[in-house]
Amino acid sequence: MIDYSFIVDFLFMWIRVATPILLTSLGAVICERTGVVNLGLDGIMLISALFGVLGSAWGGNLFWGLAAGVGAALIVSGVFAYFHLMLKANAVLCGTAVNTIAGGLTVFVLQLATGEKGSSSSLKSFSFPAVNIPIIKDIPVLGDILSGHNVITYFAFLMVIVITVFLYRTPMGLRMRAVGENPSAASSVGQNVVKIRFLAILLCGVMAGMGGMYLSMGYLSMFTRDMVAGRGFIALAACAMGQANPVGALISSMVFSFFDGLSNILQLLQIPSEFVQMLPYGATILGLTVYSIQKQRQKNKKNKEIQQNVIK
Repeated sequence: MIDYSFIVDFLFMWIRVATPILLTSLGAVICERTGVVNLGLDGIMLISALFGVLGSAWGGNLFWGLAAGVGAALIVSGVFAYFHLMLKANAVLCGTAVNTIAGGLTVFVLQLATGEKGSSSSLKSFSFPAVNIPIIKDIPVLGDILSGHNVITYFAFLMVIVITVFLYRTPMGLRMRAVGENPSAASSVGQNVVKIRFLAILLCGVMAGMGGMYLSMGYLSMFTRDMVAGRGFIALAACAMGQANPVGALISSMVFSFFDGLSNILQLLQIPSEFVQMLPYGATILGLTVYSIQKQRQKNKKNKEIQQNVIK
């Protein structure tokens, strides 16, 4: 006999686990559309997660936590953008530097603030509230799955629509896509490529920062060392598999988060912890492999069609 309560709990957890990956992948979509690959997402998430907690604890309310987390994300993203766009530093090296610095910086700041290197449990910080959706919350099963999530979770799914409209229905979205597809052509008609890419990196930073804050102020109610655990890279993979499209990023994020949620379930069984912890990253590698094979096949098919047309 099927245990429906287990299925409902898993689906609820699946949505929770998908939230930080979805938010960050949407930010990656914005960057990718302008021709910038932001490898520093992991570091931005980690720094925002810490400063969100510190801001809410020291400021005494949730607003200051949100302001501190977003502010930290903007500063780090601004530094990344300055070195990459203004000083022409390699984007991969800049992103790697952000991730490396974030790992040590967060531990250093955490120790200064709390005297501990592992977590912020000694601080009284605030968390984003859960929201019960009217009417839906009273529907059996469906209400248990869709209602009662953190407000940031609903924000993440709403942003899929917002970013889709922004990229495909607004003048700035058109400029961003034009810069990503052909920066020389965009520049020739008066568009400031550097300025547009700078804006895209900042918007990406805000989304990644929200994903990081969700981890420390929604999924958990405190910051723990290295709590992002590679979710920034998984988000980049989701963006790539989704072909830098918000809806595609949503689908890919749900696929990757399924295995992340599955690893949480398998921890309850007597399965080696190393195998369980490997699942989300193994799924990411497998997904990128399948994506690369499909993309290469499409490229070969397109080249074959071009050759046939030339022969004709």
